[in-house]
Order: sequence, then structure tokens, then C-alpha cells
Amino acid sequence: MSFDSTRRRLTILGSTGSIGRQALDVVRRYPDRFELVGLSAGSDARTPAAQATAFGPEYVALESTETGPLEGIEARILSGSGAAARLAAEPSDIVLNGIVGFAGLAATVAALQTGNRVALANKESLVAGGEWVMDLATNNRIIPVDSEHSAIFQCLEGRKKEEVRGILLTASGGPFFGLEKARLLEAGPGDALKHPTWRMGPKITIDSATMMNKGLEVLEAHHLFGVPFDDVRVVVHRQSVVHGGAFFEDGSLVLHAALPDMRVPIAFGLIYPERVDVGAEPVSFDGVRWSFEEPRNDVFRCLPLAVEAGRAGGAYPVALNAANEVAVGAFLDGRIRFLRIADVIEEVLEVVPDFGIMQSMEAIVAVDEWARDEAARRLVGASR
Repeated sequence: MSFDSTRRRLTILGSTGSIGRQALDVVRRYPDRFELVGLSAGSDARTPAAQATAFGPEYVALESTETGPLEGIEARILSGSGAAARLAAEPSDIVLNGIVGFAGLAATVAALQTGNRVALANKESLVAGGEWVMDLATNNRIIPVDSEHSAIFQCLEGRKKEEVRGILLTASGGPFFGLEKARLLEAGPGDALKHPTWRMGPKITIDSATMMNKGLEVLEAHHLFGVPFDDVRVVVHRQSVVHGGAFFEDGSLVLHAALPDMRVPIAFGLIYPERVDVGAEPVSFDGVRWSFEEPRNDVFRCLPLAVEAGRAGGAYPVALNAANEVAVGAFLDGRIRFLRIADVIEEVLEVVPDFGIMQSMEAIVAVDEWARDEAARRLVGASR
């Protein structure tokens, strides 16, 4: 299949992270196919300055006001808190949101409100924004970039909703899946960051180890595909080759498989509906075995906690995500033990008050701030 010859105006949010760097690799392979509107990063200006020199975007957005390394580049500078959201509102054919965590929600909302299509790698946008974000994304203006949701999206293409019985989410299980609970009591950040199949940023790698990443993806899938929680099945697939699938009314199951390489779903999201060669190795069937197991919800409690929060709706998914981000940060800093992450999240979910309907940034931010404070209080003097 040939590439659409039309140049696409592309914005990359989170250009210095894992998703952003791999997206730029796709752009590097097809420089005549993209026109870079802008790049955004967090507080360190050195890497986006180098990226801007190499790729020549119209804008560079930095959440910090310390923009010294950006001086002299031929791009307009957007700086300070909210810079990524301001960049996301600039007209583009596609806005890739690779920002990590809740911080990506405002940018997703800004892009959709402008009318831009969003290639979404920031799952927290749908975990926290839920139905509100999907209402903003009418006319298929979100293309999922998470490997699992991209896989499901592709399996569902051209299918009628009434034909679909359910969807399948696969999980790698992270580095600890086969260990007994007692072994996890002393697991440290260095152990949790050793993912067996994927190379990702620290936060999502810890989420993979706790299975929270899969819990967040269940919520994301529920909103993206309009599937009830009871019809989202999670299985652990240690090889990370089958990324997802769809169950159909006739009893069949369609699966999507690819070797672990995020450039594949990133490129598909950027140039949908076309496909191009990004240098990924093809799936081999020479002596290969694929295994599928049930999640160990008794040990990795973040997955069932996430599903429970999703069923409760309202403020609960927002609080879940905020508490998780605080607890993961504390674990990475060595302040709490691995298994304490789920405890903190559960304790916060037990005391969520009624915040009303989550249909604005103000309402969602209020819950997020409350939940972060609640989670932080539970870390004070916490036993490791």
C-alpha cells in the first residue's frame, strides 16, 4: 500500500519521551511526508533545542520558563505552565499526545476543541476525561497509539457494533508476574524497571509491574470502543507479540500481532489509514510458542482496583489515576515498598466524596488535586 502523498501537519507533544523520540524516528524516515507544526517538552530545554535544530518545527513549547538553550533556534517559543496545551490548539492534521500522566489531559482537550485529530498515547486523557473527552472527539478524531488499543482499533475496522461481543487486552505481566507475593515485599525500583519485553519510561514501566497500566487500559478501551466493562477481557501474554483482539458474534476471535516495537502503532496513528515500513522486524513463526494466562488479581491488585473505579465512574477514575501517580513517584523515590502502591490507591478510593459530573477541566482538576493530597497524606510516616 502506498503512502498518502499529502504532507501532514504534525504536532508532537512529549517529544523528548519514549513515544516522542520514536515518532521523530518515523518522521526522519519520511521527511517529505510531514510538516512539523511543533514539539513540546517538560522543563529541560536542551533536548527539544537539539530536536528543533534537526527537524525545524514552527513552534517549540516548554512547560518551564527556563528557555535558555532554545535561544537562536528558528521557531516560535511557547513557555511556562500550559505551553503544551497552547501548542496542541494550533491547527494541525494530527496531534500526537505522548505526554506522560494526567498532565496530558489538558493538551488532548485543547487539540480536540480546536478540531485537530489526536493520535493518543496518553491513556490518562480517557481515564480522567472519560465521556467528556469522547464527546469532544466526535467524528473519529482520536486514533489510539497504545499498542493494545491500536491493535483492537485495527481488529474492529469495518465491523458493525452489533457484531462485536467483546475485546481482548493482552498484558506482558511486567517483571514480577511469576513471583510469589513474599518475593515482592523487598522489590525495589531497580527491579521493577527491568521490563522483560518493552523499553518505556519509568512511570509506565512501574505501572506495568503493578498491572495498573492494564487497569488504565481497560478504562481507556471502555471509552474508546464503547464496550461494557464485562466485555473487556484481560489476559497475560508474556511474549508481548499479540497486542489485542476482538470477539465477534459468530464465535470468532480476530487477533493483532507484531513484535514489540512502538514505531508500528505510532506510524499507524500518524498516517492512518495508510501503512509504511518503519524498520520493524516481522513476526516469526519458526519454533515460536505463545502463551496466555489469567491475571493474578490477588497479588497485583491495581488491575481490579482500576476496573472497580471505572465501574463507579464520576470522580473515581480521576482519583485512581492521581493516587497512582503519587504512589508510583513515592516508590521510585524509595519512600514506599512496591506492594504499598496498591494500598495507597485503595485507601484514597475508599474516601472519594461526591464531586458531581466530570464535564470540565475545572471539575477534573479539583478531583485530581484532592486525590493527590489524600495520597500524599498517606505517605507521611508510611512504613516501607
